[in-house]
Amino acid sequence: MGGGLAGVSAAIAAARLGRTVALVNNRPVLGGNSSSEVRVWVCGATGHGRNHHAREGGIMGELFVENQYRNPHGNPYFWDTTVLDAVRAEPNISLYLNTDVRLVDAGESGIASVTGWMMGSERLITFESPIFLDCTGDGLVGHLAGARHRIGREGRAEYGEPWAPDEPDDITLGSTLLFYTKDAGEPVRYVPPSFAKDITTTSIPERRIIKAGDNGCAYWWIEFGGELDTVHDNDRIRDELWSVIHGIWDHIKNSGRFDADTMTLEWVGALPGKREYRRFLGDYVLTQHDVLGQTPFEDRVAFGGWSIDLHPPQGMYATEAGARQRYADGVYHIPYRSLYSVNVPNLLMAGRNISASHVAFGSTRVMATCATIGQAAGTAAALCVAHGSRPRDLPVADLQRTLLREDASLVGLPLDDPGDLARTATASATGTLSRLVVDAPDDLWRLAADAGIVLPAAPALDGVRLLVDAAADTTLSVELHDPVLGQNYVPRELVGTSEVTVPAGAKQWIDLAVGWRPETARNAFLVLRANPLISVHVSSRPTPGVLCFTRVPLRPQDESPQPLREWTDAGLLRRTFCLETGETAAFAPAKVLDGYQRPYAGPHMWVSDTLPAALELAWAEPVTISRVEVIADDDVNEDLINLHHHRTPFELLPTLVRDYRVEIRTGGVWHAVAGTRENRRRRIVHVLDEPVRADALRIAVETTNGAPSAHLIAVRAYASGLAAGTPEDTVGPT
Repeated sequence: MGGGLAGVSAAIAAARLGRTVALVNNRPVLGGNSSSEVRVWVCGATGHGRNHHAREGGIMGELFVENQYRNPHGNPYFWDTTVLDAVRAEPNISLYLNTDVRLVDAGESGIASVTGWMMGSERLITFESPIFLDCTGDGLVGHLAGARHRIGREGRAEYGEPWAPDEPDDITLGSTLLFYTKDAGEPVRYVPPSFAKDITTTSIPERRIIKAGDNGCAYWWIEFGGELDTVHDNDRIRDELWSVIHGIWDHIKNSGRFDADTMTLEWVGALPGKREYRRFLGDYVLTQHDVLGQTPFEDRVAFGGWSIDLHPPQGMYATEAGARQRYADGVYHIPYRSLYSVNVPNLLMAGRNISASHVAFGSTRVMATCATIGQAAGTAAALCVAHGSRPRDLPVADLQRTLLREDASLVGLPLDDPGDLARTATASATGTLSRLVVDAPDDLWRLAADAGIVLPAAPALDGVRLLVDAAADTTLSVELHDPVLGQNYVPRELVGTSEVTVPAGAKQWIDLAVGWRPETARNAFLVLRANPLISVHVSSRPTPGVLCFTRVPLRPQDESPQPLREWTDAGLLRRTFCLETGETAAFAPAKVLDGYQRPYAGPHMWVSDTLPAALELAWAEPVTISRVEVIADDDVNEDLINLHHHRTPFELLPTLVRDYRVEIRTGGVWHAVAGTRENRRRRIVHVLDEPVRADALRIAVETTNGAPSAHLIAVRAYASGLAAGTPEDTVGPT
């Protein structure tokens, strides 16, 4: 129940595993707060490039990548169709829009049925299932079923959270309405409605940023209702938000302080975007300590990375900053035990209503994170139905394996798939990227603040050189740090330092005199200390395995968990400092077989030295192949997160392979058995016309969507043509 991104991802995940799914939504469109009805940006782990967290994969990743191609201008209506098409592509999903749940039949054994009213069709529909998922955001289904939940803030003593209030209360985050504007090209009069608020009588003009050219989520701070009941007082909250939106526009148009003569309102929301209401209790409650401490849960099934982002109860009328934020050093894990009800035995939940404290919820609530949770919960539901088990009894190892098979967002866990024939193969390639060389500068970056460079140390890092200009003879201070955790891109532990003499001159290569041979492959974080006499040459081309950052002061409302100031890649926009390194094994062909499907302590993919190129898997004895899966590189370090305002310079991710052939070798002869043209997806599945016996498999890449080399994250081979992780039988709906 619930058609936001959590519910959509849950439904798609269960349907792909052979389950019959009813997706019930009380609105006419899917997408929840991201839909054209509300138009909130789909935020997630990337955190707008701050401290750099790689973005979500799995079903949410598919939606990001597809929307990038279909909707480069961020049209909210095109986003609606992208989400709707993803649901309609699954034949096992029956979609019920405009269907409002009113009754739940539940007892000690759990929920027996849910009944909803389909408004436009005037139909009363009852849904029966062994497993139910509450993805409604407000938690209506679980509430009607008697699921234990919390509303408001826990007191500090309950979980020992520094950000919790001294005493518990019923305060929540408020709701928001957004508006969009356009330039009409001619003068436009604005006559405010009678309910427009005179905002000059409030603290808004002094405490909030108002600009004529801003719209959409630039006005996220138009928030109200934290001290009310965000569900039962919804209409009162909406009316107050409307009054302020029209008051802001009246101020912009008629105060004489803004250049807005030809500007007009194009759209004003009518459906408040809710941030918080019920949070169900599971077997585990995620807390502030787990988010900031990045607790390595054994039952991890999803991840988050947005800041703990809490707002003052008074919302837009507060005298303090509109948000208080704190980021972890990297992404954090979300445990399966937080996704099922502690007392309703057949209820799973996904989205902003999971088992988390109010403080931890301040991070898990954003939609891309909700979607990854949805895929985990939907996968769990499908497995519960297939095995006849309740959520609490589901073996977590089976759930994690299935999620990884389906390319979901798990961090730090490799796939160990007994059915994957590739595990027993040996990988080789026509050529491999063995040194990092970025020597085509497009710009200069003055080292006015500290800069950071992440490089793979696999198995070692040495021979690092940098292309710089120096205005006068000077010295560059360099530090080498260990990020410690595989998912982190911040300097945590100092490994060594060096001082590099730099003579005056332009375009000179300098040796940074750093070296590291860690016990296991990992990322290295180089810090270039600020020196305004030095400028570093920059290339506009992102480079595999390399990330570049600058260090900026924290804003007053931010509290960083580390003593360092904040690192961001926002100013560089994925550009790379011109550099060279020594030999690296970071992109070896064997990387496609190591089970990791996203960066973790370094890249996990094969990268060729040139194009065309081929990756080969060979077996000592012939195997029977019916199905081949190719996981291409969709560059999760590229921020696609800000759906309605962020635009990259490309519509197809350059790192994705575009044209390739799948070839098998039988009797010493290669045969083409499959392939693709004009690919724009990360996961491509090839079911062969008939099983074949082969002693080798080859992916022959002809072109990419722009990258100068082939990137492949994984290649899998199966004897069965069934989808990996799909149960043989199909019983019952979820």
